[in-house]
Amino acid sequence: MTDETTSEAEETKAPVKEFNLNMHTARLLMNEPFFAGVSRRVDKRAHRGIPTAGVRINPKTVQFEMLYNPDFFAKLTDKQKLGVLKHEFYHLMFDHVTGRNPSPPNEDGTPGEFAKLWNYATDLAINSHIRDELPEQCLMPGEKEFADYPVGKSAEWYFEELKKNPPEDKGGGGGGEGGEGGDQFDDHDGWGDAPNEVKEMAKERLKEVMRKAAQEAQQSNNWGSVSRDVREELLKKLNSTVDWKKVLRYFIKTSQRSDRASTQRKLNRRFPYIHPGRKTRRQASIAISIDQSGSVSDAMLQAFFAELNKLASLATFTVIPFDSEVAEDSVYVWKKGDSKKWERVRYGGTNFDPPTKYVNERDFDGHIVLTDLCAPKPIPSKCQRMWMTTKYYAERPYFTTTERIIAIDTDAD
Repeated sequence: MTDETTSEAEETKAPVKEFNLNMHTARLLMNEPFFAGVSRRVDKRAHRGIPTAGVRINPKTVQFEMLYNPDFFAKLTDKQKLGVLKHEFYHLMFDHVTGRNPSPPNEDGTPGEFAKLWNYATDLAINSHIRDELPEQCLMPGEKEFADYPVGKSAEWYFEELKKNPPEDKGGGGGGEGGEGGDQFDDHDGWGDAPNEVKEMAKERLKEVMRKAAQEAQQSNNWGSVSRDVREELLKKLNSTVDWKKVLRYFIKTSQRSDRASTQRKLNRRFPYIHPGRKTRRQASIAISIDQSGSVSDAMLQAFFAELNKLASLATFTVIPFDSEVAEDSVYVWKKGDSKKWERVRYGGTNFDPPTKYVNERDFDGHIVLTDLCAPKPIPSKCQRMWMTTKYYAERPYFTTTERIIAIDTDAD
C-alpha cells in the first residue's frame, strides 16, 4: 500500500505509469461482441478536464469520441471499468448525444431549464441495464433517492417523473464524486453544442458504427449482455426508412475536399496589398454509376432514376451508365435542380470494375453505384464508395463488403 506521506521527490523516482484505457478495452470487452464492435470505432482519449468520463461529438473530425479521466479509471475494478464503458456506449446507442433532448440549450448556449433532469433521466434509463457493474455514486432506479422509480423504463419516462418531483440538487453537475443519489455519474457537457449540420453528419456516422457492430454480433450469434428488448429496438432503428436528404448530405460532406485559390478581389487582412487574399471553395465531385445490365429490370431502372431526381434537388453529379463496360458516349453531368426521364443504353452483363476504374482515373471525391449487386466484388475505389439497391438485393448481395449498402424502398423488388 502506498504511504500517503510519500514526498514528491520520492514519487518522481518511481513514477506510476498513467492509466491508458485503450490498452484495456479489448480484454474488458472480450465477452461483449456488440460493445467491442462499437468500441473499435469510437476514439478514446484521456482528458483530466472531466472528473469521470463522457461521450461527445468532436467538432473537428465529426466523429464520436469518449473522453475519460485516467485517474478516475485507475481506481476502478475491472467490472466497474467495463460498466463505465457500456454506460457511455449506451448513450450513443440510445441516441442521447445527437438527439432526443427535451431540454435543448438556450440561444446563449446556457443549459436548458430541465437539462440536469434530462441528464439524470438518461443515466437512470441506461443504468437499469447494468445495475451491478457501476461505481457506487451512479444513479440507480430503485435505490436511494430513486427508490420509488421502477427499473427498465425509457429516459423519456424518467424525465417526466423527475419533472413532477425534482430530486434534491447535490451539486453533482457534470459527474459527481460520490453523493447520495442526486449526483449524476458521467459528463454530459457538449451534447447540445454542435451545430445541426455537424449533428446530422455525426448521426449518419453513428448509424454506420451501430450497423457494423450489430452485423458482427448477428454473424457471431452473440450479443453478450445486450438484452433482447434493447437489441430489437436497435435493429428496428437501424432498419428504418432511409432519409435520402440526410444520407446524401452526409456522403457529400464526408467526400468533399477544400480547393484553395488566390484572388486579388479579397484583401489579406494581415498583409493588405502585400500578399493576395485566399478564397476557399468547398465542393464535392460525385460520380453516380448506374447498372444497366440485363439483370436490372426496367422497373428497377425507373426506380433508380426516381431516386436520382430526388438527389438532384441537393447536388450536381456525373452519371456513368455501365454494364460489362462503361458507356462513355452516354456519360453526362446531371445538374442540381434538373429533372430527367429514365433511359436504358445498355443490356449486357455486369462488371463493377470498369466504372470503378473510370472513377479512379478521374478527379472524383465520392462514388455511388446503383445496381442489383449481381456481380463479383470490384477492385478497390480510390474515393469513398457507396452502393444503392432495392431491399430484396440488399438482403442477398453477391459479395460482401464493408462499404455502405443502402436499400431504397421501391416496388421494384
